[in-house]
Amino acid sequence: MLERDAVRRSYDELAETYAASRSEDGRATELLARFLESLPASSRVLDAGCGQGTPVLERLGESTTAVGLDFSRAQLALAADSEADAALVQGEMTSLPFDRSTFDAAVAYWSLIHVPTGDQSAVLDEFARVLKPGGRALVCEGTDEWRGTNPNWLDSGVGMEWDLAGAAATADGLRSAGFEIVDRWNVPEELDGAGGDEEEDPERPWTVFDARLESSPR
Repeated sequence: MLERDAVRRSYDELAETYAASRSEDGRATELLARFLESLPASSRVLDAGCGQGTPVLERLGESTTAVGLDFSRAQLALAADSEADAALVQGEMTSLPFDRSTFDAAVAYWSLIHVPTGDQSAVLDEFARVLKPGGRALVCEGTDEWRGTNPNWLDSGVGMEWDLAGAAATADGLRSAGFEIVDRWNVPEELDGAGGDEEEDPERPWTVFDARLESSPR
């Protein structure tokens, strides 16, 4: 079972290495730009699992009031250096440290994949809680269910773990949390180095969901 504390410690240890590996281009970034164009002016947007701040939090800050949340202190320190205008908060996605109806939108790019699948519904319920009525969520998950580890991720000597719930389970979770799925796309981008020593590292397709909050979770 995925250990969240172990993942957090790993991101603390390899913060600089991970930041250097992030790509600012690709289909997922194009979808983010389209999503931001559809939001009203002056929207307040949460980047849940913001990491070191690029490319997602950086793009949010260009057109919205951006708030970044991450559980890794080292990742947030890098985000503070690069995204001085964004508010940054350390915390867990399963228990967001924000009041109800705080945000107009929430974005989760490659962060749900580090949440144990049994806790993913709690994250989606939290998104519904902190979004205003009619609020939007842009969520990225693995298309297929998959779990894996790599003891030497990004050739850093640091291990990493993933737990992908799959697109079907994520769609069910969004609906259960009170969201309507407005659109969805397949994004064939690589999860660098996720295969580890025992498995070839394939290109793992992702599914990106654009969802609108219809009702808050009970």
